[in-house]
Amino acid sequence: MNDASNRIGENIKTLREQSGFTQSNIAKYLKVDQSLISKIEKNERSITSDMLDKLSALFGVIAESFIKESIPANRISFALRASEITEDDLETISAINRIALNSNFMTQLLGGAGVDR
Repeated sequence: MNDASNRIGENIKTLREQSGFTQSNIAKYLKVDQSLISKIEKNERSITSDMLDKLSALFGVIAESFIKESIPANRISFALRASEITEDDLETISAINRIALNSNFMTQLLGGAGVDR
C-alpha cells in the first residue's frame, strides 16, 4: 500500500483512540467484523469510501483528514465512556457531527471564520 493508504489506517486508529472508542464499537457502527477494523488499522486491508464517509462523521473530521500526516486539532469531539456506547449512540453522534461539519462548511462558503479544515 502507498503512504496515503498507510496514513488512513494509522489515522483511523488515532482518531478511534482519541475518541475513546474500541475496535468493537467501530465494527458495530460500520456493521463489519471487528477483525476487519484491526486489519484496516494495521494497513493489511483497505477501507471503502462509504466506511470513510461514516467514520469522518463519527469522528467529526472531513474525509480528507484520513490521508493527512497529522490529525486536525480542532475536530468535533464528545466525552463518552466506550463501554456504555450503543450502536444508536454512535449513529446519533455521527448525525450531530455531520450537521456541525456541514455548518462549518457553509460558514466558510459564506466567508465566515468557521473552524479550519
